[in-house]
Amino acid sequence: METVRQIALSFPVAVFSVLLALAGVYWLLVALRLARVECFEHDSLKGDHLASTLVALGFAGVPASFALTVLLVLAAAITLGVELAVLRWLPLGLFRIPVGVAVLWGAFALASPLAAALCHALHRWFHRHAPQHRRCLLGEKVEVKAQADDDAAATAVLVDDPQRQLRLHGKSGDLPQAGERRVLVKYLAGEDAYRSVPESEYREARAHLSRLRLRRRNGSEGQDGAATSS
Repeated sequence: METVRQIALSFPVAVFSVLLALAGVYWLLVALRLARVECFEHDSLKGDHLASTLVALGFAGVPASFALTVLLVLAAAITLGVELAVLRWLPLGLFRIPVGVAVLWGAFALASPLAAALCHALHRWFHRHAPQHRRCLLGEKVEVKAQADDDAAATAVLVDDPQRQLRLHGKSGDLPQAGERRVLVKYLAGEDAYRSVPESEYREARAHLSRLRLRRRNGSEGQDGAATSS
């Protein structure tokens, strides 16, 4: 038990000891119906919030809380493996902090695609068994099955799960067309329907946002450098 305690409290494993404990408390509250599964979701992907970031990383179709939990578990397993196989046998001293930070970064980098693939494999389960979770579908691709009616509403199905039907609500000049593939970007709670954009426009918008963020980051770094030199 003493060995287990030492490993659990050693850096960087201690980071996951805390985070997984918090995740366990959260899911206990969900089981007791004191917290919502979709606690991080918004009605729209617009803006830099946690849910939209996870969608951009490939975690569409499952609640952000579930995606984060899967990511934490996989990253914790990788970190624990590195700790048991390497770190605990090295006399790192104070160097354990920078090495631990590098291990954390590497663990999340390795765990992210694995977690995204696992969530993608499980998202049909959420479609079938948790249909009340509407907002976690944002970022999913749909195929329009019928032309928009006089109310600008159309029927669509999820590309990855054709048995799940959805209702789309378009705007004048951007009405869903039969056979078109679109991406869900906004949930209209009052109508139980979704706003969507063509798949090509969604990819272009994501690429544009990525470029803007990179420019802002480089601009802020340039300003910091100028302030330091002055």
